[in-house]
Amino acid sequence: MRSDWETRKLRECCDFNPSSIKSDWPHRSLRYIDISSVGEGIQTEPPQLFLRSEAPSRAQRLVAPGDCLLSTVRPNRRSMLWLRFVADDIVASTGFAVLRAKRRIIFPRYLYYIIFNQTFTDYLVTREKGAAYPAVGIDDIGDAEIALPPFAQQKAIAHILGTLDDKIELNRRMNATLEAMARALFQSWFVDFDPVRAKLDGRKPAGLDPDTAALFPTQFQDSPLGHIPNGWEVKTIEELAERVAMGPFGSDIKVSTFAPEGIPIVSGQHLRGILLDDSEFNFISEEHANRLKRSNVQRGDVIFTHAGSIGQVAYIPETSRYERYIISHRQFYMRCNRSVISPFYITLYFKTPEGQHRLLANTSSTGVPSISQPVTYLRQLQMVVPPPALLKVFDATVGTIHFKMAHNEEQSRTLATLHDTLRPKLLNGELSVAAGAEEMEAIA
Repeated sequence: MRSDWETRKLRECCDFNPSSIKSDWPHRSLRYIDISSVGEGIQTEPPQLFLRSEAPSRAQRLVAPGDCLLSTVRPNRRSMLWLRFVADDIVASTGFAVLRAKRRIIFPRYLYYIIFNQTFTDYLVTREKGAAYPAVGIDDIGDAEIALPPFAQQKAIAHILGTLDDKIELNRRMNATLEAMARALFQSWFVDFDPVRAKLDGRKPAGLDPDTAALFPTQFQDSPLGHIPNGWEVKTIEELAERVAMGPFGSDIKVSTFAPEGIPIVSGQHLRGILLDDSEFNFISEEHANRLKRSNVQRGDVIFTHAGSIGQVAYIPETSRYERYIISHRQFYMRCNRSVISPFYITLYFKTPEGQHRLLANTSSTGVPSISQPVTYLRQLQMVVPPPALLKVFDATVGTIHFKMAHNEEQSRTLATLHDTLRPKLLNGELSVAAGAEEMEAIA
């Protein structure tokens, strides 16, 4: 630590749980942030809306812009969040500690990066109490000693790390918009059949160039799935796939089989969007993966979750970090016959309400939510398939969108790696602000 830095206990730098809901709180409803919706510095789900009279009993903590949320339960899970913008009807769970910076002492976002640093998590774990639900108390959090540089340096460090985080968040929002565009296009063309309906009504299909519009027919025909555009077909997944296969048995991949490097294991956490989340993985050795060859997946494969968070579906893009992956025992996959269908089409179909409904129609309600006989069931599902010329145009359009998404994901991984490298060095004074800024500007 540098000579102009000081060491202080956290309680000297912030107030804990400064306010809570009282009888005079003016809102009839509230938006609730639960621990389950917060990951490492991100909200995985938007706040839940409740009437105040129906809100969970844990919905008590009031928050303000600049506050930090830190889960006191199982601190090793690192559920924490910095609240940059907060509406006045937001309420956090009592499972969080709300930390509000004393702004004459510590810059709010610098406080957040102190809390986010792994060394702070390691400290909290040493203060855990309880076996079933290990938790840390406010007094123990307040006892933590932190390195505190002059205020101007705090702001500069927070600016460097914040710039990286903000760019990652911007990429995330851009990808959410791009995914919504791809899903809306699929819904319009292949579920609602908007261009065909427009022609049937004597209108020009909206937003289509003449060549693309010409690929849609002017009438419908009967099919096993109801009215579909004339000349289109209904095919089973069996007819569209080269392979549909399960993941390994649960006993084939477990913690004792993990390796420091090798073949990455795909689980439900990697299937939140259209594209495989290519960030953090556990691994098994290449030799072990070779023994489970039937459960190996590759670029272009579409992966589904059949147990637990059922309904998840994503595909491995051509820009993926690895050439080969292995799915966990809760996943199964489809390898498309590219001469008749694309992974874009399959993934987007099973993201639609209709596709989700049909995928989950064979769900077992006992025990862990699961799709019964997932491989057999998926193979017999029918879906509408457009002519090859239209499918080619769609793939080219959506392929451009997905390429942008993959580029954003790759950039975000690079930024996150730099953030993780710079953060501990900046927070302990090992790296100067000027040097950190140079490294950040070279990438961000």
